[in-house]
Amino acid sequence: MAAKQRPERRFDPMQTAVRPNPQDEFHRKLNGLLFSLLKWQQLAEFWGKVDRNAGWHLYAVGESVPVAPATPEQVEKFIVEIDALLRRDHHENYCGIVYADNLDNPAFIKIYDPNHLGSSCGSSKNKALPGWIMSQIPPVELHLKHAVPANRKRWWQALLS
Repeated sequence: MAAKQRPERRFDPMQTAVRPNPQDEFHRKLNGLLFSLLKWQQLAEFWGKVDRNAGWHLYAVGESVPVAPATPEQVEKFIVEIDALLRRDHHENYCGIVYADNLDNPAFIKIYDPNHLGSSCGSSKNKALPGWIMSQIPPVELHLKHAVPANRKRWWQALLS
């Protein structure tokens, strides 16, 4: 009498628990669907919806990637300072350079530097990287194709101190 054979077990990728790769998730957010804050008043209201305690990683593109989330106090200081910088340096009667994954409960925000916009809307082959990113996902190092001006570096370093 032949021994009863067990049915062969095949690998089913749908049954495995695969953890998302944070790098992939960060790039998906960076290049995914984001909503623009077109009006200055809309931006002012938006900042009030950003949960300062949500574990934000504050990243100035071209600088070192943060190793830990910012404190709520650092997030508040960043919001106040970046809002002032945008209003001072973006000489338009509209905002349009801040984007978020959700306008009511954001988890990912990218902010373009008004002094180096390039094509922030993505209509060009040479899509500009944002100047700053606020992300609840740890960011991945991004490489700029231009040098960050010294005044922006000083501003960022002073902000973190």
